[in-house]
Amino acid sequence: MRLSHEAFAQHLGVSARTIAGWHQKPTARPQSEIQQLLDTALDRAAPAVKARFAELTGEKAAPSSDAEHRLSADPNISAALHWLDLHAGWEPGTARRDVAARLERIDLRQLQDRGTRRGRVDQRQIAEVLRAYYGDHRGDHGQYAAAGALTSVLTRAEWLDLHCPLIPPADRLTVTNTTADVNVDLSEDMASRAAQRLAETLALNIRMTDSPLFRLVSIEPRPGAITGTAEVTRFVRYALTMDLLEGELVDAIATGTPVQPGTLPLRDAYLPTTDAVLDLPNRLCAGGTLALCAIARPADPFRGPADYVLLVQERSGHVVNAARRLAVIPKGFHEPLTDYRSDSHLGATLRREMEEELFGRDDVDSTYGEQTQADPMHPSRLSEPMRWLMDHLDTLRMECTGFGLNLVSGNFEFPALIVIDDETFWARFGGQIQANWEASSLRQYSSRDRDLLSELAADETWSNEGLFALLQGLRRLSEVGGDRVSAPTIEWEIS
Repeated sequence: MRLSHEAFAQHLGVSARTIAGWHQKPTARPQSEIQQLLDTALDRAAPAVKARFAELTGEKAAPSSDAEHRLSADPNISAALHWLDLHAGWEPGTARRDVAARLERIDLRQLQDRGTRRGRVDQRQIAEVLRAYYGDHRGDHGQYAAAGALTSVLTRAEWLDLHCPLIPPADRLTVTNTTADVNVDLSEDMASRAAQRLAETLALNIRMTDSPLFRLVSIEPRPGAITGTAEVTRFVRYALTMDLLEGELVDAIATGTPVQPGTLPLRDAYLPTTDAVLDLPNRLCAGGTLALCAIARPADPFRGPADYVLLVQERSGHVVNAARRLAVIPKGFHEPLTDYRSDSHLGATLRREMEEELFGRDDVDSTYGEQTQADPMHPSRLSEPMRWLMDHLDTLRMECTGFGLNLVSGNFEFPALIVIDDETFWARFGGQIQANWEASSLRQYSSRDRDLLSELAADETWSNEGLFALLQGLRRLSEVGGDRVSAPTIEWEIS
């Protein structure tokens, strides 16, 4: 697991002295209770950890019993299999047998090698290739570019610099239909790729939950207000259709396959033209909101003058999208928990994602299963940091900084800026902020460090939507942050 003695001891719930004793006496046999802890740790470990363990112990990595168990017992996988049978026109049970056969043939090392190849495809390559593929951009639409970077986010001038507070009445995205849409017909190739996605999801132990998900139907963003309508679909439909476009695209780039109309079957079917991207009512347009988070810090004799700490995450390999890429935090799908009407507001998603990704609230993570709490965001259930913020709303700024449609998978993107202006918050809660399982690491930057921020903006390991949010967030923070901010100048253009 590549942990220190102390960290591994904490992970197991034993003393560091116990771990040190194993190194001093490698032939010692742990007590049965400790053996059970080790068994559980290995059983729950990531596939890469299990592969390293098998290699170090000279054992051949066997097919994951977890994967086989999920195939037969996980209700979310069962829902995905049922959906695939239904929309591929297969007899019930066909998808399960197909996925089981694919699972037996999967070589984890090949998947890991493919992940390495995908990781070498950078954000700029993706944006450039998509600019060539979609050569039919309308005159008033184009790809967002700023600070020398081009992104895959399709936008227009009227959709940027919105300065929209994410509270009603400015935040007016409303849900009009809560019945999951089912009008999908899968070709043989589409169904085959969906089945392969499920097999790989099981083999790599990636979370998939058949939770409700908002799909955008209409949108009218303008300075100071966001209006639009959304309907409710299911996450499984997104995961087995539109979300496959990113892997198809990145694999083509990684292997040197020409990327043009006619060479990407899924993209040619689901998202062939700019008009198709903009045709929200007649396609599945899922997505979410993500925010650059800036928290005020007092002056420090070692760090320097008062500033904002800016948080950036590297996404883990177990997330559905933007895996192993840089992103701002929080970042989440726009989806309802229990109150579909209130949860359709973008601010509701951001507050929930703060609780989940920064303040440790696992019970608001939709990937853990069905929501049983009547009001997960009730004041009595809030974490201590979030409760403090709700009691000091005058110090909390949440603004939407733009809107765009990501050409990678057609997702809608609402970049935002979260600013906490009271230095007391960082002093009290800075030590409690910790990223959840969706991030493999968390970095902090100073809003006064112009050089490092310029270097960060030029990093090509960003996800396109993450870079969009970072650049728009820095642009707005420079306007509202006063002397705490010395960020590089961000001037956008529509490319």
